[in-house]
Amino acid sequence: MESLSDASRRAFELLLSGNAELWGIIGISFSVSLRAIAIATPPALLLAFVLVYTRFPGRRLMLSVFNTLMAVPAVVVGLSLYLLLSRSGPLGDLRLLFTQTAMVIGQIVLSFPILVAMGHSAMAAADQRLWETALTLGAGRTRAMLTLLHEVRYGLLIAILAGFGRIIAEIGTSMMVGGNILHHTRNIPTAIALETSKGAFAQGIALGMVLLLLAFALNMLLSVFQQHEAPAT
Repeated sequence: MESLSDASRRAFELLLSGNAELWGIIGISFSVSLRAIAIATPPALLLAFVLVYTRFPGRRLMLSVFNTLMAVPAVVVGLSLYLLLSRSGPLGDLRLLFTQTAMVIGQIVLSFPILVAMGHSAMAAADQRLWETALTLGAGRTRAMLTLLHEVRYGLLIAILAGFGRIIAEIGTSMMVGGNILHHTRNIPTAIALETSKGAFAQGIALGMVLLLLAFALNMLLSVFQQHEAPAT
């Protein structure tokens, strides 16, 4: 087994040399997660808006459910989707199991509760008179909603970054519904798990560096957005 220093050196070499397999894995990971967050964000924020500005039976229960779902382990989501998408499952005829589409669906399910709960918090913290004022001044409901979303944009960006950070590093759902297929569904977390299980640490360390750099960048962005959000709250 190679030493940690040798593995780390080779990890840097893999990253800097533009290794096709390594960067292909990184590309798949970002492609799947960016698609998932882009699809999940609009309906999640619309639902968050409805939960803030409308009153209906079960509203508080629905919000509590989304807050609870934020903590659901990724492997539980993966198992549920696997049972749905497997050949013997109700959606087996769609043949989505072990595809990037299945991974996108799994990551949408994981990020949706975060986007709803954090989006709700951001909108609820805004001045509640903004919505009524916009309507009073003649703005349509769509324009009034867009005005509100612009007012709390930093809080919403925080929610989106938190959702993206949750799914880019998850392994349970991607492994179960993606199958960890090279050049097709192998992403950063599943590749790290595979390489370390084989005792080949160089690629795992290289991919881990990518996740660490991403985590640092996301935290920096979160800090910037929180500084912008603080005066409004």
